[in-house]
Amino acid sequence: MISRTLAAAAAGLALAALVSSPAAAAPGVKQVHLRNGLTIKIPSTWKVYKVAKDYTRVVTGACATAGTRNFGYRDSGCRSFWVFGPAAIRVGHETFNPYDPSRPYSPATDVGPCVYDKKLWMSSFRTKPVVKGYKLVGAGHNAHYREWKGNCVYGPPNYDYAGSFTQREWYLPKSKILVVDQWKTPGLATILRTATWN
Repeated sequence: MISRTLAAAAAGLALAALVSSPAAAAPGVKQVHLRNGLTIKIPSTWKVYKVAKDYTRVVTGACATAGTRNFGYRDSGCRSFWVFGPAAIRVGHETFNPYDPSRPYSPATDVGPCVYDKKLWMSSFRTKPVVKGYKLVGAGHNAHYREWKGNCVYGPPNYDYAGSFTQREWYLPKSKILVVDQWKTPGLATILRTATWN
């Protein structure tokens, strides 16, 4: 618990440096170049994985699946957020239909494990977003922004409610970029708002 608290404090200090200093080489911060000229500055302790074409994962904390065959969108317990490109957006809804911000990103045909506990199952998202609007991703780039409440349940026979999580999405249709965060990653909204475009 202490190590997690120290890691959170270090990430917070790095984010404070990121916001207060426009310099690319601020201490404890690194630049990540994404698609179509989008560049974000993140704490240097976060790890970036190019999982596949148009599937980039930024791991922000504990992640038991990193480096294993289970390191994918539907794994459980990996504190991270995803940056998706066209290939992922094309299959972003149930039964692998194209993503649209009117429904949460959920590329699947079956039930998956809960985001925060692999012993639980993800059951559903609420039919309407909890938050709906627009947020900047760098100057001049307005993203469709949504927050969806997802539910997790215990297994058979009753599938009783066990808890929930929030899925945040920033979608830039012209740039073909979708950011999906299921962990309410501290500072991510600021990181995206202060992003730059080349």
